[in-house]
Amino acid sequence: MFDFLAFFPRAVAQGIPLLFGSTGETLTEKSGHLNLGIPGIMYVGGISGVIGAFLYENSLPSKADANPFLIILIPLLSCMLGSFLMGLIYSFLTITLRANQNVTGLALTTFGIGFGNFFGGSLIKLTGSEVPSIALSTTSIYYSKKLPFADKLGWFGDLFLSYSFLAYVAVAIALIVSFVLKRTRVGLHLRAVGENPATADAAGINVNRYKYVATCFGAVIAGLGGLYYVMDYASGVWSNDAFGDRGWLAIALVIFTTWKPDVSIFASILFGGLYIIYLYLPTGMNLSLKELYKMLPYVVTLLVLIISSMKKKRENQPPEGLGIPYFREDR
Repeated sequence: MFDFLAFFPRAVAQGIPLLFGSTGETLTEKSGHLNLGIPGIMYVGGISGVIGAFLYENSLPSKADANPFLIILIPLLSCMLGSFLMGLIYSFLTITLRANQNVTGLALTTFGIGFGNFFGGSLIKLTGSEVPSIALSTTSIYYSKKLPFADKLGWFGDLFLSYSFLAYVAVAIALIVSFVLKRTRVGLHLRAVGENPATADAAGINVNRYKYVATCFGAVIAGLGGLYYVMDYASGVWSNDAFGDRGWLAIALVIFTTWKPDVSIFASILFGGLYIIYLYLPTGMNLSLKELYKMLPYVVTLLVLIISSMKKKRENQPPEGLGIPYFREDR
């Protein structure tokens, strides 16, 4: 029988990296930039957090001496710094130098994955591990702690309160970004920049500033998805190439939710569930059926892309200036 109480929390945990990535990408795309470097940024965010945690854990005389505040703050700041620098590189190339956004994003993904694998492999060699992975169990304990009263609330606690603080941060960020985009002057200006930067510029809006801020903050948000995956979902274990295609699914999720971060909360759980549903559906010894179940998130992604391209409503369309470099001289 299908065990929903066991399935739903794992679907949420699987979907949180997608939520971080899609929220960050939505913020970036609203400024008119298509950042295909999100998978690489998530890698850099994850490995940056791992480096910070590794240096702190190895500076302790004993694991019991770990300061709860520092053991959370150091990897978090390391992750945000690494992700921010990736966003800054992308912004400089595509906004200041007006490089092709698609090519720059793909190059950033290639660089980010290589960066993560290089430093991940280096840390593994430093530890002398016999397996190709590094475990930061002390840091993971603090990152994966759930709310203390969750166990006392039965099924409600299991379904909604049994997650780490980063999971709730992801939901909060998605709601805040959605509110800012829909209800604030800053959001109105950002949407104007993404729709028609020439008109926004003529109205006195600093187009480049909005593009830089949105892209860099979007990169930081996406990078937190990499940190969550390593420290919580993977229990503090870093393995090269372990992220899979989550970054690409996060980008597809932006189209699925028609550029609405609040809708991404539910969509990310759906995609997270599709990612692992093959583990919970009865297949017996039929391995081919299990492989078909593994295809579900990609089949759904293709269907979403087809259906979304058929929608004619303006509010369901991407920003009009998405992917188009802005030349002020042409205004």
